[in-house]
Amino acid sequence: MKVSEAQFQLQVLQLAKLTGWRTAHFRPGMDRRGNWQTAVAGDGAGFPDLVLVRETVLFVELKTDTGCLTPEQEAWRQAALAAGATHHIWRPR
Repeated sequence: MKVSEAQFQLQVLQLAKLTGWRTAHFRPGMDRRGNWQTAVAGDGAGFPDLVLVRETVLFVELKTDTGCLTPEQEAWRQAALAAGATHHIWRPR
């Protein structure tokens, strides 16, 4: 059974809540022109799907089993790792 990224994200958020993680995910909204956008300032394009905080901080990019990082997502991954942060790419499999 294939799991969509949205379904996987819901599962991850539910499990994180059950296990005591604080989570953040920024959802897009529709603007006046009918376009979907995530309201963000600065270098927001490609920001990881989730930020989870408990004893540590995790930046998590969720992908389907075959999904690939965009160049912007890879740039955020590299910046996080260079700063000593923990960055994961999680897949349903």
